[in-house]
Amino acid sequence: MNRGKKIVCAALAAAMIASGCLSAAAATEKWNDASANAGVSAEWSAWKTEWEAVQNDYEKIALTVGKTETELNFGWYSHTADNAPVVRLSPAENMTGAQTFTGTQSPAKVQNGVQYYANKVTVTGLKENSTYYYTYVSNGVESSPVKYTTGSFSNFSVLYVGDPQIGACSGQTASDSTGMTGLYAARNDSFNWNQTLQMALSKNPDVSFMLSAGDQINNTGNGEAQEYEYAGFLNPSVLRSLPLSTAIGNHDSKFANYSNHFNNPNTFTDDQTLYTTGRTTAGTDYYYTYGDALFIVIDTNNVNCATHEAVIKKAVEENKDKKWRIVMFHQDIYGSGYDHSDSDGIVLRTQLTPIFDTYEIDVALQGHDHTYSRTYQLTGDGETHQSYTKSPVRAGDSAEKKADYLQQNDCYNIVSDQQSGQIIDPKGTVYIEANSATGSKFYNLIAQQQDYIAERSQTWTPSYAVISMTSNSFTITTYDALTGEMLAGSTPYTIVKSADKTALKALIGEVEALLENAASYTDETVAALREALTAATKAVEQTDASDEDVGTAYAVLSNAKAALALKADSPSSEVSSDTSSVVSGNSSKEDSAGEETPATGGSDSMVILFAVLALLCGTAMAAILRAEKKKVRE
Repeated sequence: MNRGKKIVCAALAAAMIASGCLSAAAATEKWNDASANAGVSAEWSAWKTEWEAVQNDYEKIALTVGKTETELNFGWYSHTADNAPVVRLSPAENMTGAQTFTGTQSPAKVQNGVQYYANKVTVTGLKENSTYYYTYVSNGVESSPVKYTTGSFSNFSVLYVGDPQIGACSGQTASDSTGMTGLYAARNDSFNWNQTLQMALSKNPDVSFMLSAGDQINNTGNGEAQEYEYAGFLNPSVLRSLPLSTAIGNHDSKFANYSNHFNNPNTFTDDQTLYTTGRTTAGTDYYYTYGDALFIVIDTNNVNCATHEAVIKKAVEENKDKKWRIVMFHQDIYGSGYDHSDSDGIVLRTQLTPIFDTYEIDVALQGHDHTYSRTYQLTGDGETHQSYTKSPVRAGDSAEKKADYLQQNDCYNIVSDQQSGQIIDPKGTVYIEANSATGSKFYNLIAQQQDYIAERSQTWTPSYAVISMTSNSFTITTYDALTGEMLAGSTPYTIVKSADKTALKALIGEVEALLENAASYTDETVAALREALTAATKAVEQTDASDEDVGTAYAVLSNAKAALALKADSPSSEVSSDTSSVVSGNSSKEDSAGEETPATGGSDSMVILFAVLALLCGTAMAAILRAEKKKVRE
């Protein structure tokens, strides 16, 4: 979308402000009441009994992503001091040949008079598409083996959720007249959290890990009460084999409980001030890689954007070979919920937008506003805007009071008007806002859809998204957690980074020139070359062809060209035979009668040879093409 169109939209927004349309009241009265869902009444009844034990079990193990796809992190509470926590990993359920990994233990907190310890261990050496079993030793007792399976490290999918916020339905009244306070609120939301995960995993059993954009729990005033909310968050059995990558939400940020439970990779210690200045009590920014993607998770409760830029710079410089750069954080700097998207949610917009431009961030995953939305592709506008560390306005403030703040935050350009579907090699960043995964709390959409929003939805139902990634594509689809169907008001969105086809196009031109004299070559080798040419042309025309696809097409076509053999009676055969033999890998040989037989380059054995060569060369060629393209990005 060009600047002119944006100005028109800005004028419309100004008119809306003048008319007071942005002052509608927030709606948090709608929530996901487990007791009102007749379809799960038996499960809910059983859960109320089970909760009596769950609420006091603070020792559930949490799997978190490692520094790379070959690592897996573990974190759990125990109530005894051990010399070193232990995780054992084996390819067999009986734990034959298990490797032992040790980690660190530190005092976490005293809860209900009991001293708890935070245990953290990292497992290394994981291979793709493999099955493992792990046990861990807690309080001197080894757990039963738990199955853990890795998928592809190149083509993979992940879950993405927003604001589970266990306990956030506090203040509501259930259909069975139970007042939602404290433990009752946590009980309700924990049940719904498990229901969402069961639905998501039943529909998508092969996801590699889960992204949560913050506010795992709700209580901000009492670190003790947080623990039964974390107990509910970590209770679902699927989390024993599904690694987490979580952002720190404003409700997580007040206490160290977050960092005690989650063993995030590439975190920072307080003496690393470049990467920790302004950090919250909960923890620091962190990053990791998986396949061809770099994931950077920042804590936007820390308003020192110099810290975030330092972490992003470090992560990018260490992983220049990664094609995809994805940032996740809690506060929605580009969202469309009433409660935050024109007040505290956009505090860091003027600072983060140009940072994301500098480091070429492809996707930003957000939470906080309990609604669903996705933007167009956005960049910064290149102009100077005021920086903020605190919102000068609240959601319910008058339009006049918000006017200057909103004008300063008009700091972006819309660089594509494509709303959905597949977009090829786009500029800028797309920002996605996830609704609550539990439905513990919902907000209204803001009265007027902002010009940067491509689509938005509020169905008053919990939701989750699935992100599917290859080396060349990123696709996100959002689903209603109650039905497992695509969320109403949402559509799939795919970003494609086309492979570098320059070398392949040049080779196609050379082959087409050769085929103008096809009559001079043997029918068999010409047919093989035409077949390879057809496949190569399709690879060029295919918008989502991967580097591997292009590399393989190049190798096959190159080898078919080299195998092209002149006919024996061709006028050029005498001149070209030596060169043809060398290029095709053939040489003259004597037959069994001692007579010299000219090589043809078109024999069955040569066809097989070149097919094998194509398979061997395709991956290497793809790597070369990838490296050349990444040099351009750097």
